Amino acid sequence: MEDRQIPTKISNESREIRKLVLETALNAKKGHVPSAFSWVEIAVVLYFKGIMKFDAKNPQMEDRDRFILSKGHGCLTLYAALSKLGFFPRDLLNDFGGKGAVLAGHPDTEIPGVETCTGSLGHGLGVGAGFALSAKLKNMKWRTYVVLGDAECHEGSVWEAAMFAGHQKLNSLVAIIDKNKLGATDFTENYASVKNLAERFNSFGWDVAECDGHDECKLFELLFAHKSKKSDKPFCIVADTIKGKGVSFMQNSKEWHTKLPKDNEIAEAFDCIENNND
Repeated sequence: MEDRQIPTKISNESREIRKLVLETALNAKKGHVPSAFSWVEIAVVLYFKGIMKFDAKNPQMEDRDRFILSKGHGCLTLYAALSKLGFFPRDLLNDFGGKGAVLAGHPDTEIPGVETCTGSLGHGLGVGAGFALSAKLKNMKWRTYVVLGDAECHEGSVWEAAMFAGHQKLNSLVAIIDKNKLGATDFTENYASVKNLAERFNSFGWDVAECDGHDECKLFELLFAHKSKKSDKPFCIVADTIKGKGVSFMQNSKEWHTKLPKDNEIAEAFDCIENNND
């Protein structure tokens, strides 16, 4: 899929994915909804606006771009996107998280469109660097995209991978940090600052940009420009996001990491998603 579609700031795809994420979690009575909501626009730009090359009917196409969701607990957005694109039947969402279900609580390689198992935080960028090194050694043109959480960047393995990728000049590697400023139980600034992520990646030899992670236009502009740029460096976008984006009472709250809406909150949540225009 390479047909480029210049996105509007808030697209119908982002609303539809948020609704599908919430429906899936409510049906399963489990799921990390706010963590999924914070990277919806990133997923939309990568999968629906022509940035990534893939074929839903042939998930193992050799020259496909690779995608890794390192913050694997935010998988409901990935599953919603893959189902909408036809990687697997939408009915599989109805069994999310169930016993023996294809769609587990973290991405698994048994799922069409998933490149590697994730969920143990701090591993995705290292695997992505390995994919990018493989492409370089084989002189292949495909690219690797990795979405990480900002709290995940407290893991030392992230910086080992960043150092390796910069040193090896893995210019087909793109890291996007979902900087929603919250970990599982508290704001990141209360236990380990992630304010200078851009400077850190730059110091390891990366090209770096910062933007509003919910602005599809800006995300598209940066990702498309990097595809066209003749740089010998890996690329990192520090995307400023809001955990729980799209549902007012979930947004920027440390109470909603795994909590699900109930009773009147359910209708309110869907109404918020439907009427979100910024």
